[in-house]
Amino acid sequence: MNILLWLLLGLVAGWLASVIMGTNSQQGMLMDIILGIVGAFVGGFLMNLFGAGGITGFNIYSLFVATLGAIALIWLGRVFRTTT
Repeated sequence: MNILLWLLLGLVAGWLASVIMGTNSQQGMLMDIILGIVGAFVGGFLMNLFGAGGITGFNIYSLFVATLGAIALIWLGRVFRTTT
């Protein structure tokens, strides 16, 4: 059951990031899940760099961290796409 909850958190975080960054119509649900899950790792790493906690469980703070990481991934993707 935990796997399903983490997939749900990844889906919501990836979807929120895609809406915030304006890429919602360009990607599907699978990409939202992938961005959310990878974004959780990236967000946790970024938060640890600034001295804050990373993912702390299935809660609003973890959703915020995962969304922040997914936003960073979308932004990096845009940077690399425009430079090449």
